[in-house]
Amino acid sequence: MVRELVTARDGEDLGIGETVPAELLRHTTELATAYLASLETRPVSGQVDLAALRSAMGGPLPDGPTDPAEVIDALARAADPGLVATAGSRYFGFVIGGAMPAALAADWLTGTWDQNAGLYAISPAAAVAEEVAAGWLLDLLGLPSDASVGFVTGATMANFTALAAARHAVLRDVGWDVERLGLQGAPPVTVVTHRGTHVTVYASLQMLGMGREGDRVRVVEADDQGRMRPEALRAELATIDGPAIVCAQAGNVNTGAYDPFETIVAMAHERERPAWVHIDGAFGIWAAAVPSLQSQMAGYLGADSWSTDAHKWLNVPYDSGLVFIKDVAAHHAAMTLGASYYIETAGAERDPYNWVPESSRRARGFALVAALRSMGRSGLVALIERDCAHARHMAERLATGHRVHLLNDVVLNQVLVRFEGGEDDADGSAGDARTKAVIDGVQRDGTCWLGGTVWQGRAAMRVSVSGWRTTEDDIERSAAAILRVLSEVDAAG
Repeated sequence: MVRELVTARDGEDLGIGETVPAELLRHTTELATAYLASLETRPVSGQVDLAALRSAMGGPLPDGPTDPAEVIDALARAADPGLVATAGSRYFGFVIGGAMPAALAADWLTGTWDQNAGLYAISPAAAVAEEVAAGWLLDLLGLPSDASVGFVTGATMANFTALAAARHAVLRDVGWDVERLGLQGAPPVTVVTHRGTHVTVYASLQMLGMGREGDRVRVVEADDQGRMRPEALRAELATIDGPAIVCAQAGNVNTGAYDPFETIVAMAHERERPAWVHIDGAFGIWAAAVPSLQSQMAGYLGADSWSTDAHKWLNVPYDSGLVFIKDVAAHHAAMTLGASYYIETAGAERDPYNWVPESSRRARGFALVAALRSMGRSGLVALIERDCAHARHMAERLATGHRVHLLNDVVLNQVLVRFEGGEDDADGSAGDARTKAVIDGVQRDGTCWLGGTVWQGRAAMRVSVSGWRTTEDDIERSAAAILRVLSEVDAAG
């Protein structure tokens, strides 16, 4: 129960008022609850009048304070036409899972508590929440219990953190302290990726000063599912003499396919100077927690680091990314910064800022603890298995359409389809146009939302099932809408 408490006496000058705004918080809860209740019936997305959205949201900055209740009401009205129902049950774009109830409630408390999760001294509760979540996550994913864990914004910063630790380790092994001396004059580090590698890996390498293309970032071939070809990796590693990092992937963003980790790790580690192996597992690494899917992850424990997004399949609110690293010393050396006024702990306490690129940041551990405790091991397994079954069902339903080509083996939660142009479509342009028209039509229809991609030079539609709300009925409704739009596109010529 919210208690009325007296605030600073000059609060009225700031438009805050004299007491904790209990009525404002109650009204905000009503607005939030009404939005969640609307998810079942509102279009997942629709056409947005950008000028109207800007006008409603913005306008001139007020000269003086505005009543907080008026501010919140105006914000809710202005934002509503521009909201995409990513929290709903028929959003299948970008591998986005909607926040589950316990995690959402914990996130509300996190905002209310207003904790800085940088140091134990600032918030012991935030530090311990991360510590507890880290232990549970390592156990769930079968990772080494003594691996270090960082709580970051998402997969980009998780990859960044892992590759920073990798950069430190491979240069340390040749006698170079990159954190102290920088990269100028350092022995060159060669990174090996492949054609299916996600763009966030390249963005991380770019930010780390290691480049995203050229002689120091070698891109080897992948197969028709986007998996690294081991023979291409072996040939590339044979040309590298100095420090090296190999980037593999658990769950291709288009197909859901897994790289052959066992072979990749063996090749990387058998070198005279072993290469660091990082696995980008933004959503695919969660298969390690699911007995029926664990075969996809064969050999993953041999890697040196792993990354994932909790706001994907763990269904916690944004933002929430995770990085796991075997070499604790390398992780700490790459991330810690320190300052004379920081009150660092010397005992068993954990200072979270030592493991991430940020110092002041949101306390992400609370929502993770709530989500994991709410579901438990069996609940998480059930969520992932159900979404994968939904993906298979979606693929089966879409395959009944006219000239619909399923492009991937549905091994996880990704469905990749193309609406072919016909036998006389030699260059694929008609199929590209047909596919893009269907995607555009589905997005305008609003029954569900999904995105497009380019796969092996051809336009394709990508369906990602990762939300806790999605049911069999949602798949049926969505597949029917996609096939209806396909018929409309064909009828329109």
